[in-house]
Amino acid sequence: MKIWRTVGLAWLCLIPFFLIILLFQILPFALVLVNSFKADMGEIWGLGNYAYLFSSKFFMQSVTNSLRISLYSSCAGLLLALPCAWSLYKSEGRVRQFALTLSNMVANFSGVPLAFAFVIILGSNGFLTLLVLETGLKLNLNLYSGTGLVLIYSYFQIPLAILLILPAFSIIRSDWQEAASLLGASHSRFWISIGLPVLSSSLLATFIILFANAMGTMATAFALTAGNYNLITIRINNLISGDIFLDPWLASALSILLVILLLIITLTNEWLATIRSRYGRG
Repeated sequence: MKIWRTVGLAWLCLIPFFLIILLFQILPFALVLVNSFKADMGEIWGLGNYAYLFSSKFFMQSVTNSLRISLYSSCAGLLLALPCAWSLYKSEGRVRQFALTLSNMVANFSGVPLAFAFVIILGSNGFLTLLVLETGLKLNLNLYSGTGLVLIYSYFQIPLAILLILPAFSIIRSDWQEAASLLGASHSRFWISIGLPVLSSSLLATFIILFANAMGTMATAFALTAGNYNLITIRINNLISGDIFLDPWLASALSILLVILLLIITLTNEWLATIRSRYGRG
């Protein structure tokens, strides 16, 4: 009887959590899903919104641009964060604490302030741009293009990747490196044959998080380009709050398309992780 009372009390304590999940995740998603099947000011039901999205080169370009920028910034963040995270893992004391604090702060520095900071530094009249011009050189960087967005996205992707990868290095045991060294393996050979394969699950999971983070970013790109660069999140925002092309039902369909893309990527990661675990057991 006492056990059942304890279990009941535990479920009772979870009610606020389930209520938050219901109100802020399940119900909004259900509403967006239902609205995505409405068209013509909500008067007609069907797949018209999805048919229009897939037939529109403009909206398909927004999807392509979002996927490309997310892929580039995620790869850059992962590749640059990997050696940094290893260095932090091997370091100790105040240096490591300061680097972790800085990474945590920079990973959360995004949105309008980040866009404004990059405009001040690397914009058309930015500090570094004018400084390079004073030397007689020319900085061939268009901050308001896809390249500029990849640069800005990488700014917060790298510290986020560092924070995500750092705990994974505890898997790498020092005696593995010693044994590999005794067998004649170089440092690079150890990482190629042992280190990176062991970390592959963590690296792939980190890449998925970085990719989803980039795909869902809107404020930074919108503030930098004033909504003129064609990204899927900017298109959703313009369809909801725009003065000319206001169409929340089409925005709902585009949102569901974004969810499906992220779901496919996540399920692919799970499938690859399952294959790796089976291969490891075999």
